[in-house]
Amino acid sequence: MHYARLTEFLEELERDGELIRIRCEVDPELEVTEITDRMSKSRDPRWGLGGPALFFEKVKGSRMPLVINLLGSERRMARALRVKHVDEIAAKIAAMMKPDVPEGGLIDKMKMLPDLARLAKSVTSMPPKIVASGPCQEVVKTGDQIDLGELPVIKCWPLDAGKFITFGQVFTKNPESGERNVGVYRLQLFDKKTTAMHWHLHHDGAQNCQRYKQRGEKMPIAVSIGGDPLYPFMGIAPMPPDTDECLFGGFLRGRPVELVKCKTIDVEVPADAEIVIEGYVDPAEPLVTEGPFGDHTGWYSLEDSFPLYHVTAITHRSNPIYLTTIVGKPPQEDYHMGKAVERIFLPLVRMMIPEIVDYDLPTFGVFHNFAFISIKKTYPQQARKVMSAIWGLGQLMFTKIIVVVDADVNVHDYDRVWFHVGSNVHPGRDVVFNQGPTDILDHAAPVCGCGHKMGIDATRKFPEEGHPRPWPPEMLTTREIRDLVTRRWAEYGLGSNPGETW
Repeated sequence: MHYARLTEFLEELERDGELIRIRCEVDPELEVTEITDRMSKSRDPRWGLGGPALFFEKVKGSRMPLVINLLGSERRMARALRVKHVDEIAAKIAAMMKPDVPEGGLIDKMKMLPDLARLAKSVTSMPPKIVASGPCQEVVKTGDQIDLGELPVIKCWPLDAGKFITFGQVFTKNPESGERNVGVYRLQLFDKKTTAMHWHLHHDGAQNCQRYKQRGEKMPIAVSIGGDPLYPFMGIAPMPPDTDECLFGGFLRGRPVELVKCKTIDVEVPADAEIVIEGYVDPAEPLVTEGPFGDHTGWYSLEDSFPLYHVTAITHRSNPIYLTTIVGKPPQEDYHMGKAVERIFLPLVRMMIPEIVDYDLPTFGVFHNFAFISIKKTYPQQARKVMSAIWGLGQLMFTKIIVVVDADVNVHDYDRVWFHVGSNVHPGRDVVFNQGPTDILDHAAPVCGCGHKMGIDATRKFPEEGHPRPWPPEMLTTREIRDLVTRRWAEYGLGSNPGETW
């Protein structure tokens, strides 16, 4: 299924009862957020966790309608990715590699190279396509016509410093290699033509900015809003540095991402976008104060200094729809996007750390505070080896607390994970502390971006790990008796079957 524009996806959602229209006028300051926050935490059986997508037809102060919570459920996230469940994409990636990732030496790992090459070829088989024109440029505004206030930009939370564009895909280039990068960074509005550009030091956009600074050049930047519903996910995908996210987007959608050159800068953007903001950052300019902002951690990220973004043009469709999102205490829309990342990239995590069976970034961990990991343990201290590997792997390096359990523990059952922590951990022996980079948004770290991490080894212990006593077997019944009781449950007259326990 190919969505030629955002409205096609919205029409499909509305037809299937996954979108609700709000026809009365709503204030973009705080009111949109409160409505969305309540719906995103809804457990109404019509939609499941996450509630419906919301279409605000009349936003105070703007002629443009606003859509929010577009990807805010497991079903809609999968639909945007053209699958029934996101695990299908993970299975597709896994099928391109050997089913059993070798745990041996260098020679065994080298045997995987043909499979990795096949994976790379598949992902890069849909390179972006440059087109001459696109509907995102049906209306072009430059000079005195530029007014960011025409967009229905929201103020999310009471202590926010102002209104923020929250769901734009930020397109930049490496000035040395020309490699394209797409990230999702927030922009605080200052006036009609300027915003702050909020990116962290480890983000590719910030790294590209440093390269422009070294060259003494202004940095062209385009912010794309709307279009194919998978574009926001494409922008948050944890791709390796200097990898064009549009390649991954083409792989996911099964056809190339069509790009059109901007009107005032040398950057290409999706031709099917709803709105495009063109402009530049001058690295020679002083940084500006941005924030506070109510963040996905559930706390406000405090004010800090970031580059000033100058707008040189705004282009859009003749009847554009403004796509936005809010972040805050989970679950929100970003929770469902993060879960999709977790599932899709499991085969690649296993490729790097082959003893991993599964992992879960729990809701309450807001992506970087907790990681629950199950492993096939075959030698002493293997859990600690896995912790070290996780702390050195891409965005997972920011994980504050890692819990490692044995292969038979379901890491998605949080009560069971904590049961094994309580049962199997001897704190003086099994708790590891480490130092390293932390998420910039971790307000508990005494120094921004630097701090401590903790690893908890909740696996069964070998004698070599300082446990000479026999390790008792876990108390579980047999698969045969579980299946028998399941088959006969109706005969017992006990009502609906509560299902298996552990």
